[in-house]
Amino acid sequence: MENDRLYILVSRELEPVYGCVQGGHAIAQYLLEHPDSSWKNDTVVYLYCTIRRMKHKLDDNHLDYSEFHEPDLRNKLTAIAILNPPESLTKRLKLVG
Repeated sequence: MENDRLYILVSRELEPVYGCVQGGHAIAQYLLEHPDSSWKNDTVVYLYCTIRRMKHKLDDNHLDYSEFHEPDLRNKLTAIAILNPPESLTKRLKLVG
């Protein structure tokens, strides 16, 4: 697929700077878990979401993604990385910033 986009879904509970740091960890986790991914440092899109609700939607749709759990927040899920998710899951989400 041309112009692959790695979407970083960040917990809306986080401030933008901290959310972006957590998203960076999610990118690293994605690359560790998907070494043969077609994403080669192309476009990255950071979006806020209700993280647990989004995780359930991704699971319900049997989508492949990577999670990052922050050790300093008692291993709370803070960010998810997913390649080219369906637009129906992301079109209403706000950009982090």
